Formats: sequence, structure tokens, C-alpha cells
Amino acid sequence: MESTFVTRCAVFTVLPGLGLTMCTRRLLQFPIRPWAWRAAFLNCIQCGHRGAWRWTHSRGSAYKAMIFDMGGVLIPSPGTVAAEWEVQNRIPSGTVLKALVRGGESGPWMRFMRGETTREDFLQEFGNCCSEMVRDPETAVQELETLLGFPLRPGVRNTRPVRKTMEIPKGPLEKYLKDVLGTQSTAGPLELLQFDHGQSNPTYYIRLHGHQLVLRKKPPGTLLPSAHAIEREFRVMKALASAGVPVPKVLDLCEDSSVIGTPFYLMEYCPGHVYKDPSLPGLEPNQRRAIYTAMNRVLCKIHSVDPQAAGLEDYGKRGDYIARQVQTWTRQYRASETSTIAAMERLTEWLPQHLPRQQRTTVVHGDFRLDNLLFHPEKPEVLAVLDWELSTLGDPLADVAYSCLAHYLPSSFPMLRGFSDQDLTQLGIPAAGEYLEMYCLHMGIPAVENWNFYLAFSLFRVAAILQGVYKRALTGQASSASAEDSGKLTEFMANLAWDFAIKEGFRVFKEMPATRPLTRSHHTWAGPQPPLSRTGTRSYSSAAGAASGALIFSPEGLSPAVRELYERLAQFMQQHVYPAEPELQRHQASADRWSPHPLVEDLKEKAKAEGLWNLFLPLETDPEKKYGAGLTNVEYAHLCELMGSSLPAPEIFNCSAPDTGNMELLVRYGSEDQKARWLLPLLQGKARSCFAMTEPQVASSDATNIEASIREEGGCYVINGHKWWITGILDPRCQLCVFMGKTDPHAPRHRQQSVLLVPMDTPGVKVIRPLTVYGLEDAPGGHGEVRFENVRVPKENVVLGPGRGFEVAQGRLGPGRIHHCMRLIGFSERALALMKTRVKSRVAFGKPLVEQGTILADIAQSRVEIEQARLLVLKAAHLMDVMGNKAAALDIAMIKLVAPSMASRVIDRAIQAFGAAGLSNDYPLAQFFAWARALRFADGPDEVHRRTVARMELKRHA
Repeated sequence: MESTFVTRCAVFTVLPGLGLTMCTRRLLQFPIRPWAWRAAFLNCIQCGHRGAWRWTHSRGSAYKAMIFDMGGVLIPSPGTVAAEWEVQNRIPSGTVLKALVRGGESGPWMRFMRGETTREDFLQEFGNCCSEMVRDPETAVQELETLLGFPLRPGVRNTRPVRKTMEIPKGPLEKYLKDVLGTQSTAGPLELLQFDHGQSNPTYYIRLHGHQLVLRKKPPGTLLPSAHAIEREFRVMKALASAGVPVPKVLDLCEDSSVIGTPFYLMEYCPGHVYKDPSLPGLEPNQRRAIYTAMNRVLCKIHSVDPQAAGLEDYGKRGDYIARQVQTWTRQYRASETSTIAAMERLTEWLPQHLPRQQRTTVVHGDFRLDNLLFHPEKPEVLAVLDWELSTLGDPLADVAYSCLAHYLPSSFPMLRGFSDQDLTQLGIPAAGEYLEMYCLHMGIPAVENWNFYLAFSLFRVAAILQGVYKRALTGQASSASAEDSGKLTEFMANLAWDFAIKEGFRVFKEMPATRPLTRSHHTWAGPQPPLSRTGTRSYSSAAGAASGALIFSPEGLSPAVRELYERLAQFMQQHVYPAEPELQRHQASADRWSPHPLVEDLKEKAKAEGLWNLFLPLETDPEKKYGAGLTNVEYAHLCELMGSSLPAPEIFNCSAPDTGNMELLVRYGSEDQKARWLLPLLQGKARSCFAMTEPQVASSDATNIEASIREEGGCYVINGHKWWITGILDPRCQLCVFMGKTDPHAPRHRQQSVLLVPMDTPGVKVIRPLTVYGLEDAPGGHGEVRFENVRVPKENVVLGPGRGFEVAQGRLGPGRIHHCMRLIGFSERALALMKTRVKSRVAFGKPLVEQGTILADIAQSRVEIEQARLLVLKAAHLMDVMGNKAAALDIAMIKLVAPSMASRVIDRAIQAFGAAGLSNDYPLAQFFAWARALRFADGPDEVHRRTVARMELKRHA
């Protein structure tokens, strides 16, 4: 007997003189064994293929319908079943065929096969077609079903045989169903299929004794807290049905796990169409628009329900919905985390800091998207909203944003398909902005300003869900067969969420409110003297700026807690730091200069006791405030400027380089053992450190040029290299050298380097000499030239891993990128204050210097340049807070260019006003100037920053 194997979905009908019905897709045919007819039929219906059909002639005198599924199904050869039936019933040959093919794609049979019409409607139309030849269509179809060996009824869309890991016991279930349905009939077995849609709660189709039901249950195994709450789904659907929201009719909730292994609930099966592809292929543009309009309207209907009237007033907490959701999904993500995803780490820090200030409270679906809606098969009408697992009382805009995610996802996205790569105008689908406007208009609410926040939040939530699906797939608990694919999709979704967080950051920055004017006072001192003040005006909205994410121009704009910290710091500077400067300056010129002055250690203890300690660690690095004050970059920038007005101040508050960068490196990348050995002593001020990268033989402005070698030998790394300008290495308290060298010269350019933690007492570390900056030694830390000769360190001293050195070095910069710039503004403010004091007290050519035109011009120019630089630095700090260091790269490069050069000019004018005294160490001006000039190298040469700015500018306007 000849049979056929086919690899694509098709329907064949071999007919005498008429031919072969077939799908136009490519087919492959092989002789095979004749079986699996019924399976082939059911799978074809499940496939739901709606291609173009054509007719070809074939030979032979018998015919029989043959259905092939997408994956290849074995079927028997053509027989004479239908022909025999026609002979038995004395019906003209070809009657069945004519009835089935009548109307083509729009005929009763094809609509019946697609699930678009009921069995009763089909039988009526079939009977009308055969009315002259068939007296009883129902009996005729039953006889034909018996002969064919399978029922002529439509398959259940989007179902498949129950997955092995999702099987449920039929016996107890059937007994339970009989009790619920009130029937004890034994006619017909229980038919059970699994819906292939959804990623969370397994959902099943049931047919029993003429009843069609849907069963939805919790997944098997141990579940995350509060997840898969099918009890809440049952409650909300029951309540919303009474409020006029289209939902399936729920029948019963079973919380007894002994029945099928987990709690579940039952609802009536609602025939209809679920659009799994949001681009709606096969529809006309006006039909697509109508579908999305209906989707928008039903969402408005949900959000218009009065929770109290519906009996849902206690269905969730009122207010702070987004904050609670961020916490919930962060916990869910952490509970299912399998690896570190950088974008998720940034989002978990960014979202709580940018929450919407005003939120409405309505019933929210929580997972509202097109494929959770059941549509009427012939018109754009939502018959039922499905999958209420995540519903609660909350901010309705979260639902709106979530329903627009398809606008931002590509059509190739495997688990949540979108259409971002398609032409919406051609499709006829409303753009996301138009969809949002449609919603706002129908709900009677104003336009949404922080739309990008809601998109960032929605994508973050999807990323957390995908991570949970992936974790369940690893343990065999996932409902969907494609769940394992979600592992690699979480990072994609998180990166997309961060893109919208960046856009929201830009929106906040560009739309900062300008309300009442606010005064800013800059306090500067000329040595241990009473403060001098400068007053200017700002248009800014006060201390709410920090909470709202707006740029804080002034200390007065800081939050009350940070403002109080700023004032305590200013008071400490005035009472303790400035008066100590003369003594510390004398010590720097003494024979004991390479030993720390006891006064510094005493002031450190005072600062620590007053809570003015480790202020530098940013909130993004230390969100739990485990190590520092938890300030944002903008907040710390204001404090950092204040500390910058005195050379010894940063060390007194444990906020001085290079320790700050090294501590942040350990917080970000250090292992727990590395933190215990090195981070804690540095945070406590019991040790100091240095960073060894710059080399005399190469241009170290390009870190990939470094030549110092790190080779593996046994259980150690052996270091050999020549370094110089290693700040702090001469300090007797320096116990740690963070060393950068090459572990693999043949690796890709940015994977050759590694960073090692080298104890300073390791044999082979040889300090050759101190180096001076314009003749200044900067004792006791200094800047050393040092050789590393066969220095052996354990392998566990590598940071992050071999080949990760360039990454670590870049990450080490972190907020340190702006610290020097803010300190330089502190230098400049102090220099200008000293200059103003000086010119008021000196007379030349018959009148005070302050009345000389050139002096007045210098003061004015200095004020303008300081203000310009400060604003640019604060902008960079703000962008780092709202967008991340990478996104703020252009502004960071610009402040590296602007701040040192500005400080050099301002300080130089002050020196000029002082005359020869300005060149001495009687005033801090000479050291300020030396540091300002040196920082044009220390933070990267000007040429590198110009190159960066120019390239980014050209790229931006290409």
C-alpha cells in the first residue's frame, strides 16, 4: 500500500476527475507505514495554517480527505470510505466533496475547520447544501465520522497534547468535574488538552459530557512567594463580570491540592480568536486598527470599574503601586537570578529614585497585551480578557505602557513578539503615542509626561518575569515548551528598559521646572579667617529637586538630610580644617615631612565621630549604604567642591584619591575575601593605597600600551615592570598597591590586561625615588617611581579575573571622574576669595588694586568661568545619576577639558594679584596651580579628551 509523508501543513483530497487539494507550500513525499490519521487531522487544525489553496487533477477513481501537519505526519493511502458512504445512502457521487468545498476559503467547511463557526451552524449549512439528497444531516455526518474514524468537529485553537511535565491525573479530575457539573453520566471519556499559550500558570481545555471547560492551575513544585495566585484570578474575574467587563465565566475554585496536585479553578470555555502575532498578519489595515482600538477601549473599561462597588476595595493597597511593584519584581528577580546582568543592576537602583509623584488607583490587569484577549471571530470585539494572575489595585498607566511593549520589540523576539521592525503606517496599527492619546482622550485624563518611565518599568518587569521563566525551565516547572529560550532574552529586555530610563533622564533634565528664584551662597576662606560670601541668584524649585530627579544647582536645593550634612561639613572646615592649614604646611617643609602629621590623624577621628566620613561612595555602587553615606553624584559634587577648597581636607574625611578609586574598585569588583582584607582597613582609615599603571617607557594615556608583565607560575602570578607617578606609594601607611599589567599579550587588545592586589610588603616592590610636581613633593604620600622585580602574589589576588584589567580600570574611575573636577572648582573659589581679599588691602599707583580696571576684569572673568565650569560638572554628575556613566561619556570628557584649564586660569589671575607672594608656600595658590596643571595629565591628557568630544560630536550629527 502506497502512503505519503509530508513536511508542511496541507489538506489533500484525491478526487476522480477533479484532483488534489493541497497547500502551496513545499512538500516532500516518501513511502511510509499507514497510521496516525486522527493525529494528523487534529494537528492540522492546531497549526491553523491559512495559506493559498489550488486544485490539480489526479488519476484514480477513489477519494478520501487527507490532512498533514506542520511537522510531518504519517497517513494511510487513498481509500473508498466516502464513496462507499455515498453508495450506501444512495447519494450522487461527489456530494460530500461539493458540500465541503462550497464557498472555498469562506465556505462553511473551511470556516468550520478554522474554528470560526459552531458545529450546529456547519450542520445547518451542510444540510442546506445537501437538502435534496440528505434527509438528516446530523445522522449523515455521524455515519461519516464513524467511517472516517475521527469526528468532524473543529479543533481547539492554541492547544496541544499535555506536556509530559504538566500531566494531571484524569481520574480524580473527572470525579471532581462530575460533582461540579451535577452529572454522573459515563458516556464519553474526558478529553484533556493543554493550551500552548502563556508562560506562568498551566491552562487546560476540557471536554466532558458535552461541556467545554477551561482549567487553570498553579505550576508544580516549589514556587516563589506570592506568585501564581490563581485564587486572586478567580476572585477578580467573578467581580468584574458583574461590573460589565468581558471575562470568562468562572465556575468553581478548588484549593484542595489532593485532586490534581495543586489548587485550580474552572471556567467556561469561550470560543473565539486569540491573536498571537501582534502585527496581525492576514488582516487589512483598517481591520488591524479596529482590533487595537477595541483593545484600547476594553482597557479603559477595566480602569473605569469602581473597586468599591465591585467588592474589590481590599484587592490591593492604595498608593505607592509602582514603588511596591519595583520592590516585588526586584525580589522575584533576585530569587530567580542565575547570573549578574548589568542593566538589571542599574535598573534596580534607578527605578526607586524616579518614581512618579502622582498615581491614580484603579483595577489593573498587570499583564494586559493583545494575546491575552479573546476576540470575536468575525468582528473586532473583545469577548474575554484572559490571564488575571498579576491583577491588583494600582496605577493604570502601567497597564497602558505594558500593552504597548510590542511597539518596541522586534518581530523576531521569540516569546513576546513585536513589530518595531515593521512599518506601522502600512500595517494600519496605531503608533504607541497615538495609542496613548486614544486612551487619555477616552479616560478624560491629561497627557502623560513620564511615559518613558512607565516603559522602562514595564520592560524591567518583563525581564524579571523572563528570568523566572528561565529558572523554572531549569527545574522543569515552566508551563511553556519555549521557556528555556528566555534565559538569553532577559538581558536583551533589561538593556531595552535601560534605554527608556535614559530617555526619561533626558526628559527630566530638559524639562526642569523654573519657579521661584533661590539664593546660593559660596563660602570661601582666606586662610583661618571668617568666611567671605558671594551671592548670586538661581531659578530653581528648591529642595524637592533631589527627589524629583532634577539637576541641583545649589546646596540649598539639596534634600534636608544632605543639606544638613553639607552645613555640618562647612562648619567642620571652618572650625578645624582651615585653622590647621598653617601647621600642616610647615610640616610639609620639615625633615619629618614623610611621616603623617598627628594632627591629621586627630582630625580624622573627629570627622569620623561627626559622621563626615566616606562620603564619596555613590548610591549606585552602595545602594544599601553599607560602606558610605549613599549620596548621589550630584549631592556629593556639592560636598566635594567644599572639601576641594583646602588641600588636606579630602584626606581628613577619607575622600582623597587614589584611595577613593581603589575602595570603589573593591566594592564593585572585589571578592568577599579581598574586601575583608583590604576594603575594610581602607574604609576605616587604618591603611592607604596606590594605583600602579603609568609607565616611563610608553604613552600611558593609552592604557593598552602598558608593558609590565604578569605571568602565571604555579599557584602564583609573577610581576615584573617599571612604573612611575604612583601617587601615595611613599606614604608609610600605604599597604596596598593596585597593579595593572599584561597577562596575555596575544589576546584581543582590551583583554590583555589584568589587575592584581599587591601587598606593599611583598618582596620585589622597590621604590626608587620620589618625583616632584613643579618642585613640590606632596609629602607624605608623594609620587613615586618604583620597580616590580619578580613580585609573587597569590592567584586569588586577581580582581574579577584574568583579562578583565581594562574593564576594572574603567569601572574604577566611576564617580571619581567628577571628583577632581569638583575639587578644582573648590580650588578656584578659594583662589578667587583670596584674590578679592588681597586686592582690597593693597595699593599701587595711588589707588587700591580693586579699583584697577585689569583687576576688575580678572575678577569678572574668573566668576564667569567658575560658574560655567560648575554648571557643566553638575550636569555631568546629574547625567551619571539618571543615565549612567557610559551615557554621560561626552559630558565627562568635556569637564575633563574645562575644569583643569579653568582652574589654572583663575588661580593664575589670583597669583598675579598677589605678586611674588603668590609664588610662595605662604598661600595655597602655588600648590593649587601645580595640582590644576598636573590634572591635565592625571585625568587623561587634554588631547585624548578633545579627541573623544570631537568623535562623539561628529557621530551625533552624522
